[in-house]
Amino acid sequence: MKVLKFGGSSIANHENIKKVFEIIKESKHSQDIAVVFSAFGGVTEILLQSAFAAKNGDKSYVQEIKKLEDRHIELVRQLFPIHLQSPVLTYVKVRFNELEDLFHGIYLIKECSPRTLDYVASFGERLSAFILAEALKVSGLSAKYLDARDVIRTNDRFGNAKVDFPITNDLIQDYFHNHQEIQVITGFVASTSKGETTTLGRSGSDYTASIFASALHADSLEIWTDVSGVMTSDPRLVYSAFTIPQLSYSEAMELSHFGAKVIFPSTMMPAMKKGIPIYIKNTFEPSNPGTLINGDAPAGKLIKGISSMSDIAVLNIQGAGILDVIDVNRRIFTALASANVNVLLISQASSEQITCLAIKANEISLAKEAIEKEFFHEIRNGEIDVVHVISDLAIVAVVGENMKQNPGASGRMFQALGRNNVNVYAIAQGSSELNISAVVSKTDLQKALNALHEAFFLSDNKVLHVFLVGVGLIGQALIKMIANQQEKLQKENLLDIQIHGIANSRFMAFHEDGFELKNCPLPENAEGALPMNLDQFISQMESMNFSNSVFVDCTASQDVADFYERVLDAKVAIVTPNKKANSGSLEKYKNLKKLAGKRSVKFLYETNVAAGLPVINTLQDLMLSGDKVIKIEAVLSGSMNYIFSELEKGAPFSDVVKLAKEKGYTEPDPRDDLSGMDVARKILILGREAEQDLHFEDISIQSMVPEDCVDPKTVDEFFGKLKGHDQEFAKLLFEASDRGEKLRFMATLENGKAKVGLKSLDNSHPFSTLKGSDNMILFTTERYHDFPMIIRGPGAGADVTAAGVFADVIRLGNYTRS
Repeated sequence: MKVLKFGGSSIANHENIKKVFEIIKESKHSQDIAVVFSAFGGVTEILLQSAFAAKNGDKSYVQEIKKLEDRHIELVRQLFPIHLQSPVLTYVKVRFNELEDLFHGIYLIKECSPRTLDYVASFGERLSAFILAEALKVSGLSAKYLDARDVIRTNDRFGNAKVDFPITNDLIQDYFHNHQEIQVITGFVASTSKGETTTLGRSGSDYTASIFASALHADSLEIWTDVSGVMTSDPRLVYSAFTIPQLSYSEAMELSHFGAKVIFPSTMMPAMKKGIPIYIKNTFEPSNPGTLINGDAPAGKLIKGISSMSDIAVLNIQGAGILDVIDVNRRIFTALASANVNVLLISQASSEQITCLAIKANEISLAKEAIEKEFFHEIRNGEIDVVHVISDLAIVAVVGENMKQNPGASGRMFQALGRNNVNVYAIAQGSSELNISAVVSKTDLQKALNALHEAFFLSDNKVLHVFLVGVGLIGQALIKMIANQQEKLQKENLLDIQIHGIANSRFMAFHEDGFELKNCPLPENAEGALPMNLDQFISQMESMNFSNSVFVDCTASQDVADFYERVLDAKVAIVTPNKKANSGSLEKYKNLKKLAGKRSVKFLYETNVAAGLPVINTLQDLMLSGDKVIKIEAVLSGSMNYIFSELEKGAPFSDVVKLAKEKGYTEPDPRDDLSGMDVARKILILGREAEQDLHFEDISIQSMVPEDCVDPKTVDEFFGKLKGHDQEFAKLLFEASDRGEKLRFMATLENGKAKVGLKSLDNSHPFSTLKGSDNMILFTTERYHDFPMIIRGPGAGADVTAAGVFADVIRLGNYTRS
């Protein structure tokens, strides 16, 4: 014998019902079966809402009940040929006539007792089971409708009745002994010894199926729903959650207690006592094996799942007066029990001076009042502090029998939470080592669940959640690179990069699940686009609260750089080519480095200097290994090097600058490059990375912008003025060439002094060989004294810079793996 139960979503419409019938027929081929049905999807909720409407004098219930009747009639017409519809339609019409009379009575007397509500709620299952039993007959199966009220006996605790199992088991066994057809059973409903209709509470239809499975000593119980089993975590909050193949009864009980919605503790109890395997399967993917729940705890992952419960509050009872007082805990829990308050989690310090209780938020006022009443005298005398409540909390729990005798589970849990800046308010772990629970802020719940899921289930995989400001040339190139490499990174590097926020100077947009990168829209074209506001962008990033979040700044904006401290303080990593933060005040530079260390997040800016070349990382490694920088010589502007190397070909200076702008080597206004300010910022950053307290005003800068070209308001006007200086630059080039030298715009740092400007270098100097937009940096250090370390390569262009940013993002993924 096998018992199958189908939930409301499985039978919500004609198409779904056809899938259910196929499953039933397939099951019938192999063994005897009984089938339990819930009400059609959403019916019970509408019935109860209508009852409350009637009680409150709201006549809208009339229309709602008429809609329900029409829906049931339409299903009958879809499921039955015309000549077989009449008896079923009659049954439906009689039931709805009863409902109309019942609701009218509620409306008139303005009263709806728990007993009446149970009777109202019973109509959903009674209608669905009868219709589907008759439809199964039409499909060729021998089926019979069974009203569970005839065989399940309960007490009169309406709304959540308790089953009398000895009587119920005898009634079920006697009934099945005398009926050989497939029994199509109403879920959720039962009756008292007086014949009063009762309901079995939360997940009552599942419970009904378990009761029948237990009474009949079934080989298995199958719960058919709209998900493929029990998930490792709530898929609405953890997008990488997946189905757990097998759970022990104990593991399933723990997960269900803290919020796993697919299975409930009451469902399992009857089947669990008889050792009956429970299968959680998907009606819409019947070939998927789903989850098996039985008495075994197979080897495998350290934990089986991560459950959660939101809307929690913590109540702290503390004071020196309760130290070593034996009777305190008894009084606490007696007081709470008397107030009908359920305690979800208990945490007590070994000193016994503090007892922390996690309670549902809607019960916290009752709990506080009960404790204050019980300990009134102790609080008044100062022996116990005023009861303190912390609200807006949630519980996360990692569950798994394999944690027993396997050290490291709690360490991994709290390391994952700490790394993602999730504060823990209370902790509880039983000696069975089956469950480790922690109370966290409700706003941190999603981040906590994802951090734990990655730590326990995706320990070899890392997900980076990117928020990108600046989708110009560099930003768009970066998105394209991530899109092109996404599959390879996931497969070979076990790294998944998702972009959840994008912004330019005018618009911003967000996507909870991550934008489709191969067709990533510009912010202004994205669904839900908003006017750009940096403060709101950062706030939204904080509120989305992903673990392993990364703020990528692909702008050159000081306004964006001014938010770096806030970003790091929120424990979000930063990757940026924007030089403004590191080339600002020395104090701010040091504060950013210090804050990143304090918050244990990375602040990566390799592309601040020489685009994608490994300059800053190399310099940092030299300093960490104890080397000392004596001198830095560098051609740090790809645009300037392009200009002066192209000038050697004989083209006028103004034409070469214009060509460099067209190729994207310069800033939109080339004066930003020609002024030498960009190079000055880069040598400033290198000086600081070389552990020298360098200020911007310490740098001597030679500008390549002629005096009369500084003030023009437009770039076109600037180029018009610049033409008048072509001969001057041609003369500089000729004089250098006459000496056998070449012009290079470069920076030097030596003895704490930095210079930026045009130099004429002989052909023996390494910089003389530079072509195009290449950069070159020479590090003369104590170790590399006679032969300086040379780094050379492309130092300008959107693609090169984006590649450097991309490399930093990947590097960040490797950091978070540790």
